[in-house]
Amino acid sequence: FLTRIGFGSKAVVTGDVSQIDLPPTQLSGLIDAERVLKRVTGIAFNRLTSADVVRHPLVARIVDAYEARTAGAADTPRNRRKSA
Repeated sequence: FLTRIGFGSKAVVTGDVSQIDLPPTQLSGLIDAERVLKRVTGIAFNRLTSADVVRHPLVARIVDAYEARTAGAADTPRNRRKSA
């Protein structure tokens, strides 16, 4: 849908890269979109952390635990760009 945005329009894409459940060999469209579009003028990305969790305090601790576990997994096949 990103190629269908009209004049005067705004689009918001939401997602959580910690909740991608694709097979490790399959590229995440969310991650790929950020890599492709991060330098495009007029596009911004906002990353939220456990400090932004407005649910039960336990949820913030759960988010922290998953972030700690995946901090070293940034170079997994799912996070890599597909070869041309």
